[in-house]
Amino acid sequence: MTRLISTGREGLGYPDRGATARLPLPAGYNHLHHRTRIGHGRAAFEAAGTAVTTFHAHRTSGMLVQAEEGAVRPGGRVIVGIGVGPLRIDAPCEVIWTAYEPARVGFAYGTLTGHPECGEESFVVEIDPDGTVWFTVTAFSRPNTWYTRLAGPVIPFLQLRYARWLGRHVRRLAAAA
Repeated sequence: MTRLISTGREGLGYPDRGATARLPLPAGYNHLHHRTRIGHGRAAFEAAGTAVTTFHAHRTSGMLVQAEEGAVRPGGRVIVGIGVGPLRIDAPCEVIWTAYEPARVGFAYGTLTGHPECGEESFVVEIDPDGTVWFTVTAFSRPNTWYTRLAGPVIPFLQLRYARWLGRHVRRLAAAA
């Protein structure tokens, strides 16, 4: 069951909370939907789901992740960063919803104050009835800082590149299990 929450905390900077759990995505944002075939079978599904919901996939893809240990939970806060020293960009987020279902595991986080973008992104692993395992990244976002506005169309391109890169890491982690 997908669990949506509203924490009532300040900082979530967009009105469309939980929109990655349903379609269509809200207007006025850049949209991303990327699906990667991960493998086949229950073992691949479980390994991929664990890698996604513990941020192991994010960490092995090169992201710096500061989050609570264990599986993600609604309301949990996370900072995802990239770069080093003065070139490091930190992106604070809050987990908006989670899914821990027999054929679907994943979560979405929404941007908090200080994030370079404004919006939401979900990371979901699914297993089809035939046993095929898929990893899907769905997002809606728009620039939230001067430098992301200045970057213009480069940001959606980089987001798609990262979704593909993350999919390859989820596939590798599932195959190693």
